Amino acid sequence: MIQLTLILMTLLSSVLFATELPNKCSRDQNPNEFTILSYHEISNKSETLDSNYAVAPSDFDQQIRWLMDNGYHFIGIDAILKYRKSGKALPSKAVLMTFDDGYQSVYANAYPIIKKYKIPVVIALVGSWMREKENVDFDGHTIARDKFLSQEELKEMVGSGLVEIASHTHSLHKGIMGNPQGNMQPAAKTRQWLAKSQKYEDEKSYQQRIYTDLLENNTFLTQYTGQKPRVIVWPYGHYNKTVRTIAQQLGMPIGLTLDDGSNTKITPLWGLRRILVAKDMTLKDLELDMKLRNANLTDDDRTTKAAHIDLDYIYDANPEQQERNLGDLLERIKKLGINTVYLQAFADPDGDGAADYVYFPNRNIPMRSDFFNHASWQIVTRTQVKRIYAWMPMLAWQLPKNNPAAKDKVVTLKIDTEHLNMGYPRLSPFSPGAQKVIREIYEDLAKLSRIDGIIFHDDVTLTDYEDDSKFARSHYKKWGLPASVAKIKANRAAYDKWCTLKTDCLDDFALQLAGIVRDGHPGLKTTRNLYAEVASNWFAQEWYGEGLTQSLKKYDYTAIMAMPYMEKAEDKKKFYESIVDNVKQEECGLERTVMELQTVNWRNNEPISPKELSDTIKELYDMGIHHIAYYPDNVFKNIPDAERINQDFAQKSQRMHVYK
Repeated sequence: MIQLTLILMTLLSSVLFATELPNKCSRDQNPNEFTILSYHEISNKSETLDSNYAVAPSDFDQQIRWLMDNGYHFIGIDAILKYRKSGKALPSKAVLMTFDDGYQSVYANAYPIIKKYKIPVVIALVGSWMREKENVDFDGHTIARDKFLSQEELKEMVGSGLVEIASHTHSLHKGIMGNPQGNMQPAAKTRQWLAKSQKYEDEKSYQQRIYTDLLENNTFLTQYTGQKPRVIVWPYGHYNKTVRTIAQQLGMPIGLTLDDGSNTKITPLWGLRRILVAKDMTLKDLELDMKLRNANLTDDDRTTKAAHIDLDYIYDANPEQQERNLGDLLERIKKLGINTVYLQAFADPDGDGAADYVYFPNRNIPMRSDFFNHASWQIVTRTQVKRIYAWMPMLAWQLPKNNPAAKDKVVTLKIDTEHLNMGYPRLSPFSPGAQKVIREIYEDLAKLSRIDGIIFHDDVTLTDYEDDSKFARSHYKKWGLPASVAKIKANRAAYDKWCTLKTDCLDDFALQLAGIVRDGHPGLKTTRNLYAEVASNWFAQEWYGEGLTQSLKKYDYTAIMAMPYMEKAEDKKKFYESIVDNVKQEECGLERTVMELQTVNWRNNEPISPKELSDTIKELYDMGIHHIAYYPDNVFKNIPDAERINQDFAQKSQRMHVYK
């Protein structure tokens, strides 16, 4: 088995460049209250079990002394709980030290320093490893039991009053089969694929498996160490709402993750963030990471270099050919040099803009292939890509005819030839039945997919002649408006109110769906597609039911479809300049805007020339744009040219320098 620890931890690593000035565009403006460091082995290279996350004893000693010399104060779990419960102040520059997996080297090489300086620490133990008498199955490798802490060593450390024992689960520190293709994924978060029965573990069985494991570990560790865990450290940093709720029920209100970012007053106890200390972390690296947390900067401050990828291009009815296509895509992604993928999770074979199928199991719409999770996992574990966004429609679903909500569609009063003819078949956002179906689709995506974000399709829109369905009319009455689009348009005050409320309604539903997915993926980010005219013409909001200001405030990122050929722009340079000028006028506009470029002129189906695309990317970077994406990507025709795109994106640093 591929070493799951290495794969997952590698996803978190990045080269960071920033200062200790506060991040004015962070969604959380609160200051960092405490920093948590995550260590594994404290041993020399010749003695390590996993050298990637082993810190030499001399380096550990230097790090401790550096922290003390620079005004950092060590705290324990009691201090955090008392602060959150009663407001008892924490010391300035507070640091919590943690050690994962229970290596014997922690006792041999770290504990003497811990005792010397009286440092409170947390040690996370895997019960099944502690129970072994001779050998431990460690990510598919056999490790001698004496490489892990003994019961006597643990009791000595607990007896010192400096060590808090945490649960690292009993038997969930491993990968289990997460899809029919056989990807091994984190056991705590994954609904297991049962190969014999050719189906996924049901929700009841999943919850029972987690509950049984965590309860067993608590019972064992209480007896084994004399201390009942009140902290859970999630293996590989992966968790969701289900597992952290079970942990809380079992008396573990604190959950330690490997999520990136600061621990502020609104960071939940069940999702505390940590800095992963790796083997090659220098004192300068440690100082930079501490500054990043104090500045509330995260890995999300990276520049976005994204490809919008259609799984429809990769799909094949022959599973073997589909796997070959995916292999070609992986090799292409490596050449592209991108760090983000907007990955299609739905299928639109008839090209009408609405989803006829999806690429994940669900309750409401036909599945073309159980492919999304496999493709996402392969991309993020076998290429340099750091973030996968599931590209999903919000309203544009073609439900089977026997679905009760299939007919609950947006009604267009008339075709708007002057501004926009949306054309997509869409479900009405005002239909309770349609809302229920859409929520369930997103719930199913969250349970069985590996994702970092959602990018909403360009169907999050209602024109100035939509929606005139019976569901919408009923809703307009609740808003205190006339009960039809025609009557609303006849009254300017009602029309203005309608445009604002309609825009808010669409965004609120999108964010509700994102919240559903975030229950399964706590660090989830949101991006929405925005029509270029909305970003260049203030009056366009009433035509589309979209607003640039609102979008930048509500979503993590706004991907403006800056596609001049699609918009019939006479002067392409002025087209881009108009958008960028408006973005710059918005608070945090540059930091939250992705300029999404077209690589094909759909009016003649000719690809944009490599030179034109390169010139456009350079011009946008020169204008101050940080984030760029493109669509479409054709792996089989090399559109756009992979080497050229790599060079174009290389002009921009991986990290924004906007806080200097």
